[in-house]
Amino acid sequence: MSTAELWVPDDEPIEVRWDGIVQNIKAEYLATNQHFPWIVGFSGGKDSTVVAHGVFEALLSIPPSARTRPVHIVSNDTLVESPMVIAHLNEVTRQIDNAAKSLGLPITVARTVPDADKSFWVLLIGKGYPSPNITMRWCTDRLKIQPTGGYIKKHISESGAVIIVLGVRRDESQTRRQSIDRRKMVRGSNLTQHTDLTGAFIYRPIVDLSTDDVWEILGSFHAPWGGSHKNLFQLYRDAEGGECPVVLSKEEAPGCGTSNSRFGCWTCTVVEKDKSLQGFVDVGNHQYKPLIEFRDWLKSIRNKPEMRQAYRRNGRLSFDATGKHIPGPFTIQARKQILDYLLRVQEEFGDKLISDAELDLIYQHWTSELQQEKGLADG
Repeated sequence: MSTAELWVPDDEPIEVRWDGIVQNIKAEYLATNQHFPWIVGFSGGKDSTVVAHGVFEALLSIPPSARTRPVHIVSNDTLVESPMVIAHLNEVTRQIDNAAKSLGLPITVARTVPDADKSFWVLLIGKGYPSPNITMRWCTDRLKIQPTGGYIKKHISESGAVIIVLGVRRDESQTRRQSIDRRKMVRGSNLTQHTDLTGAFIYRPIVDLSTDDVWEILGSFHAPWGGSHKNLFQLYRDAEGGECPVVLSKEEAPGCGTSNSRFGCWTCTVVEKDKSLQGFVDVGNHQYKPLIEFRDWLKSIRNKPEMRQAYRRNGRLSFDATGKHIPGPFTIQARKQILDYLLRVQEEFGDKLISDAELDLIYQHWTSELQQEKGLADG
């Protein structure tokens, strides 16, 4: 019987269904392509936590001599994550790392971050990129896809292929269902080929679970790395919502910064309102209010003509199909105003929102741009 045939009916008790999923994960782990590492996309949200939970349990049920496939639990930090979410992610990944080491499991816990010159603040304040919106969502590629894609490509290069284990489910949305159903399984397995990364295959162990199933599993079983999932429940209650998904391709990018994904970057100007941060404030975490006010202001200034240069970064004037002028990056004056406001918010918040390294790069970009302008004026 192939791993693809390990299926449990929906009407079975959750204990039986969960055992079937863990057995499926175990069978897939022990499949013939054991030299291909697993990369588990871990956002710290409910779905990726259930997947990590299942992988951990499956490894514990396998004899140490058979645990030959390396497993990487990989999370992504955009460096502008919601502070409460990144605090939760830090704590859970610490617990997973400590437990894996003490139990001798072949698990590596890793964190990807954007390249220094492609961070949100360096691109926005240093280079003047206009704050992202639904039609110009430059942040997803730079902050999420490129860092995690780079990690995956490194391991494809080393091992020939990798298997990416994701907590995506048909029940998430109609778009997600269509995306999953479009992809054909590799014969005799649970795997599909990744659309953008050659040598990467996708494994979705909880694809047929409902949202209720996910919460029931998290509430019924203790975290195998120790403790319970009660902090995750509290995080969702406080934020009143879901999380931005693990994004590995442009096809998956529309799930980031939508009304269905409320956990994410606290700077996100793609959404109309930041419901998760507001939820944290509503339950008494008033220290996040300045962050909400900054984000709202950043969104409001995006299209003000006086805040934007006339020319694009390539030195050209641009117009849309109707002949309307498309403004260029934020002016140096606007960028300075954004930075000054951010530093005031950072002081009020009492924790780092922008790093010293980012500040150095921002000042370098400003200096270079001003020198270019001076050179053109002198010429």
